[in-house]
Amino acid sequence: MSTEHYDFAILGGGSAGYAAARTAHGQGMNTVVIDGAEELGGLCILRGCMPSKTLIESANRAITIRNAAEFGLSAKAGPVDTKAIRDRKRRLIGEFADYRQQQLQDGRFKLIRGYGTLEDAGEDKVRIAIQLHEGGTQSITASYVLIATGSVINCPDIAGLHEAKPWNSDTILDHDTIPESFIVLGGGAIALEMAHYLDGIGRKVTVLQRNTQLLTGLDKDVADVVYDAFEKRGIEMYCGTSLQKVVREDGKVRATFKKAGEEITVEAAEVLCALGRSPNTKNIGLDNLKIAHEDNGLIAIKPTQQTTHPRVFAAGDVCGPLEVVHLAVQQGEVAAKNAALQWRQKAPAHTMDYRCILFGVFTHPQVAAVGLNELEAKKKNVVYLVSSYPFNDHGKSMVMGETDGFVKMLADPKDGAILGASVVGPEATELIHEIAVAMHLGATVAQLAKAPHYHPTLSEIWTYPAEDLEEQIAANS
Repeated sequence: MSTEHYDFAILGGGSAGYAAARTAHGQGMNTVVIDGAEELGGLCILRGCMPSKTLIESANRAITIRNAAEFGLSAKAGPVDTKAIRDRKRRLIGEFADYRQQQLQDGRFKLIRGYGTLEDAGEDKVRIAIQLHEGGTQSITASYVLIATGSVINCPDIAGLHEAKPWNSDTILDHDTIPESFIVLGGGAIALEMAHYLDGIGRKVTVLQRNTQLLTGLDKDVADVVYDAFEKRGIEMYCGTSLQKVVREDGKVRATFKKAGEEITVEAAEVLCALGRSPNTKNIGLDNLKIAHEDNGLIAIKPTQQTTHPRVFAAGDVCGPLEVVHLAVQQGEVAAKNAALQWRQKAPAHTMDYRCILFGVFTHPQVAAVGLNELEAKKKNVVYLVSSYPFNDHGKSMVMGETDGFVKMLADPKDGAILGASVVGPEATELIHEIAVAMHLGATVAQLAKAPHYHPTLSEIWTYPAEDLEEQIAANS
């Protein structure tokens, strides 16, 4: 039996993989998607963005009811039906997953259900061994390959943690019942979103973060707003900790950690490990093709999404720099376009534009950022001007009763180009897109300040830092 050959083979059918397959098909390439997951759909649909935001929306509604008296309304939240929350999540995710499965199986490209491993490569093709779902193996070759196998839960080797059988951001999505209290390990986006959800549905939450601030990589003044808001809600917060051990006994979980030299033990019904994710690149044959990668499996890539092997590309969580869907989709498209160029004996010409990387955290208050923040600008020695404006002095947010936080904008002191922005406050993940679009189109702060904004809206808050930056630039010119 002859080995099937494809122009383009994709390991993984998630957001990056599907985007690449769709793009490659549009370029005329004979394409195959190899996906070994139990369910088709990818992390975002099945266990990431969409299911977590469905749970979080229930928490948001509970918080709205809890604060009803502030608006002259009499409302009392009854017992939280966690089974109904889970069932709603399953129904919605089922619809999203069904649509993705239809897209993967509509005949535009071949779909093979199994786990692919890069075996070897010749001058004009890469050989892939596939462990099929139904049993047995299959071998194929491809002119070009994309690795888009996503990421897996990261649970570090801390004394007793694995033995305590912690919950994680995957398992919490499908439990019928949610215990009365949790220790949440981590202070990143996943940890804080899950802490927000659990507190929102009335659970007692303790957050343990190793770093001295939440949301490492963002500006501290942004992260501190979330810290203060969580404390105000009654969430027990510890930053700057060193976790020593986790013990499950007497029906409880106890976590012992050090903070500022003091040893502290906290207790809850369960522990949730939310310490991020790692690239899912183990056992896919990176070393067989001498593809460079870090110890944790993160694949090194060029701006064209090529790896150190000229016929192999990577996209999504396997290569970073952030584990976010819009970036994975863009990377998949860039990889497929460049593979198509090489397939036509042309040099790769498409590259990623990382100026407008978006980041969002669906807590209460929300957090969002695009482009450079002050921390990154200082690390890169980028000269900038900065201006911020608080929500507690903004009409629409005051009417909404959502006054925590602020917006902040960075600009080039010479020409007023927008370098980046951060938001912590109401609807931050929506508000940030105005700045993302402005940056993408090359707008200056002066142009943004002059753009019409309806009153009263949250969006018009951007005009205040934009006007201030315009004045700073004029004063310095």
